[in-house]
Amino acid sequence: MAGVLNISQPPTLRPALGNRKIPKKMISIIRATSETPVSSSTSTSSSIKDSQKLETSFAAPTGFKPPEPKRFAVRPDKTWDIVGASLALIFRLGTGVFVSGYSVSFVSKDEIPPGQYSLEVAGRKVKETSKIGPRPEKPIELYEFEGCPFCRKVREIVSVLDLDVLFYPCPKNGPTFRPKAAQLGGKQQFPYMVDPNTGAAMYESDDIIKYLVGKYGDGSIPLMLSLGPLTTLTAGFAMIGRMGKGSTYTKSKLPPKPLEVWAYEGSPFCKIVREVLVELELPHIYRSCARGSPKRQILYDKTGHFQAPYLEDPNTGVKMFESAEIAEYLKATYAI
Repeated sequence: MAGVLNISQPPTLRPALGNRKIPKKMISIIRATSETPVSSSTSTSSSIKDSQKLETSFAAPTGFKPPEPKRFAVRPDKTWDIVGASLALIFRLGTGVFVSGYSVSFVSKDEIPPGQYSLEVAGRKVKETSKIGPRPEKPIELYEFEGCPFCRKVREIVSVLDLDVLFYPCPKNGPTFRPKAAQLGGKQQFPYMVDPNTGAAMYESDDIIKYLVGKYGDGSIPLMLSLGPLTTLTAGFAMIGRMGKGSTYTKSKLPPKPLEVWAYEGSPFCKIVREVLVELELPHIYRSCARGSPKRQILYDKTGHFQAPYLEDPNTGVKMFESAEIAEYLKATYAI
């Protein structure tokens, strides 16, 4: 991971804003989580050095046993968490649920070979297809945090394009990756993207989206990500149900290896896990697997089951489904 972080300072891009106005009631919400630069501290180098004192070993909590996956089940004590996280689907009209070019049809069971992932509805199989562009050899790197509407826009296009991303969470007061982003790009402004495949690096969510669809898609930006200030406004409203969760640092131990998470932006269950990953500042490789993603079959082959989120922790060897239990495992293993 250290090799990934030692990247030379890249140029930044900043597009002109549109002329549409955002209602005053949302201005305070968006400002609190916006791309507005924050002055970097003169003690950046020492803070990074101090925060990157890694633990020599990690282990799962005593007596820990991964739960059995329960498809479409919500643990009773997490009902309102899932309801709150689901509000984003309404405000963003499901953006981030489907891969680009998604289509669906219902076919007989005989048309789906044994061992191929598919849903079954009313005795018929659901056949899903999509159209994905060129694949990056290395994961795109993103410095961002869950409670930021500009960051949400970029996470949505990540799901639409079915990209794998190495996320460096940057919660408020985070000691490691927030200062690191300032060191790389010259300011603490989020999201910040680095593409190790091309050397491109940039701020500004709209610039990042345009770059990603041009490089790894068909060049077209989905409607809900092309509405300028209205896109940002609805992305801000999407956070209301969780009241800033995933925005502020909780003291934690930094693992030597990034965790691996199979998830997608449109899922409320995945959002609950992402909030904890960000608050604990845990770097993670994000295997995007929205509806229509070929990676659903890959996970199905690995586990004999598909369900998101799915966590693989190379630091402890733990592999598990179930969002509520994943969140509890992360806190028990990494929170101080």
